[in-house]
Amino acid sequence: MGSACRCIICHDYGDRDRLGRFELRTIVHVRQYGWSVILASPGDDRPGWAYTAGLWHTLRSPELAVFGLEPYDMQTIVNNLGERAAAGHPLVAGQERRDATERHPVVLRPVHDRWHERLLGDALRFYRRPPLSFLQVVWPDGAGRYPWQAGSDPALERRQPSLWLSPESHPPGVWTS
Repeated sequence: MGSACRCIICHDYGDRDRLGRFELRTIVHVRQYGWSVILASPGDDRPGWAYTAGLWHTLRSPELAVFGLEPYDMQTIVNNLGERAAAGHPLVAGQERRDATERHPVVLRPVHDRWHERLLGDALRFYRRPPLSFLQVVWPDGAGRYPWQAGSDPALERRQPSLWLSPESHPPGVWTS
């Protein structure tokens, strides 16, 4: 992705007078805090998630997404990581981070672009022009194992998808139905 930002703040596409409440609220949050956190409510068959819009605009950093925890915890995790990125600690795929939450470390994994439209659409609307880079904040089970590690709790796959895989390669379940 090039360094130019194509978001609704940086570029007027002649439709600013028609922006909706979501876009206007996101602009206010990004200008005030540097990014906005979008919460996706849980459904009958899947947990909720949270993701950012504005980290690229403000910091030229990948956007973040976290799944399957309580809304306050997910918002805190992405905000903590955003604040650390703003303080000069970049967000990089493959990192294990201990500065996202006091409860446990997390690992940042790249999100396959085939998931963007399905799960992160409001961030795409903010930027208008993909490609956009996302990192999934993946948390471990109670024994400290991540979903890709042997012996990890199978419930991890129901609570957080493996977005580093394409939807076609993802194990069947709530995220691919």
